[in-house]
Amino acid sequence: MEITDKKSATDKEYPFRSSKYSRKRRWLLLGAGVLSATMTAGMVVAKAQTTSTGVSGYPLPTVHTQQAYSPFDTFTSRWTRADARQIRARSSLTNPTGGNSLPARLTMPSIPADFPQTNPDVWVWDTWTLIDAKANQFSYNGWEVIFSLTADPNAGYTFDDRHVHARIGFFYRRAGIPAALRPRNGGWIYGGHLFPDGSSVKVFGSTTLTNNAEWSGSTRLVRAGDNHVSVFYTALGFNRTADGTNITPPVAIISKANGTIHSDLKHVWFTGFNNHTPLLQPDGVYYQTGQQNEFYSFRDPFTFEDPAHPGYTFMVFEGNTAGERGARDCTAADLGYRSGDPYAENLDDVLNSGATYQKANIGLAVALNKSLSKWRFLPPLISGNCVNDQTERPQIYIKDGKYYLFTISHRTTFAAGIDGPDGSYGFVGNGVRSDYQPLNWGSGLVLGNPTDLNQAAGSDFDPNPLQNPRAFQSYSHYVMPGGLVESFIDTVENRRGGALSPTVQININGANTAINLAYGNNGLGGYGNIPANRADVDIVAFLQDLRSGNDSSVTNPLVALASVGQ
Repeated sequence: MEITDKKSATDKEYPFRSSKYSRKRRWLLLGAGVLSATMTAGMVVAKAQTTSTGVSGYPLPTVHTQQAYSPFDTFTSRWTRADARQIRARSSLTNPTGGNSLPARLTMPSIPADFPQTNPDVWVWDTWTLIDAKANQFSYNGWEVIFSLTADPNAGYTFDDRHVHARIGFFYRRAGIPAALRPRNGGWIYGGHLFPDGSSVKVFGSTTLTNNAEWSGSTRLVRAGDNHVSVFYTALGFNRTADGTNITPPVAIISKANGTIHSDLKHVWFTGFNNHTPLLQPDGVYYQTGQQNEFYSFRDPFTFEDPAHPGYTFMVFEGNTAGERGARDCTAADLGYRSGDPYAENLDDVLNSGATYQKANIGLAVALNKSLSKWRFLPPLISGNCVNDQTERPQIYIKDGKYYLFTISHRTTFAAGIDGPDGSYGFVGNGVRSDYQPLNWGSGLVLGNPTDLNQAAGSDFDPNPLQNPRAFQSYSHYVMPGGLVESFIDTVENRRGGALSPTVQININGANTAINLAYGNNGLGGYGNIPANRADVDIVAFLQDLRSGNDSSVTNPLVALASVGQ
């Protein structure tokens, strides 16, 4: 999800998006810039040899100890420019035009252009599951359930305008059926909007709005063996002119709504969610506000309990470093170069490059009560100042005693002088708050779309004809139990998506990850293969739902009850 309105960016910040340049001329100019950068730095890489001290022609990554700190400490780790430059350093720039520059083990396999739609009545993008405090994925009384941002493809707006109209929808299907035995599109049944119409807008009070939308978050099963759920999501309010220009900055409020899940033998449904509680708005101290930057990021709450700190519930979310938009306050620590590194950048050169517009961070908050209705900000876990502007949908993933912080980002949101693909990025440490080490050679890249780093990025809505036709094939990657990774299809060979991607699997070993090509068909599993690894069985609620769900097929409650465990 992006708050950034690409159409309203200034020519100074994005000069080649200006209307005074034809589309063809823009690509020629951008291509020339990429070629120039490649000639001055990348040609060395084509012949570079990996050594014990790094890749010749590129700096060493920043030293990160993975040391754990108290979650309540003020320490913030940095994803530095020295780190992020390892993406290009570890890629090959000798690929043919439109090919893939990325390391094979970090490349998302190519999605077929004839992919199926998940549902013809809705576009589907950011998707998450029914989880507990440890991120286990639950089926409910024999049904798997997922939640997605959805929009109506027949409502008259374009695929790229869907964000302003986003509603959280839900899907369900019978649990435990192997992907090979399901329909090609995954077999998900669309259940409709999760929240009652008009309920989520209430969190804005009397604020003047022209549109409101429901953006990504997470859904918590309150207790195993129960049917109560809490949804943490981002309420977005827009006040815009007819052409999409902001009259006032968008209002982002991390919010919570409680409801109840129900099922019978035929379907799943929800009740409740009438009352929405605003939890957090950016403070301007740790997290940038709309008044500081109308294109700020503040969204995507993911809640969890840390086994090292029992009794506390935490939340990670996407933010931006507080301060005025474009402020020249990146430091040498944000660059992260080791003393005497011959390939280090000069701080003034970075500040003059426009990199100061990129100030991503991953935030942390702690709940102040058991009902999780009151929260307090803590300092960010990671900053990406002068590196990237978006670290979306962060999540904590614990494996073998290590804490993995996964996020997603775009090629077009990297700062000047930094390059990387659309995809998943990750960091590892010894606790929730750590001196996080970026995964895979210190780069942070975990799973990128096939991308030709020799060519200008283009975008999903304005593709560069010289770029790999799958550079924007999938996005919003979410790492599930067992290293399974789900995402949605954006653009494949100029065909727009709005559907669930094939699930893939990554192997995670310490500070390294790799795509598992033995999974599925050459690494691609089933479309929307999002399996539960735990079962929530609520017998009392199930018997009540049989009576209230109008399921005329039920003749014997004992037979119906037996189906719950199938």
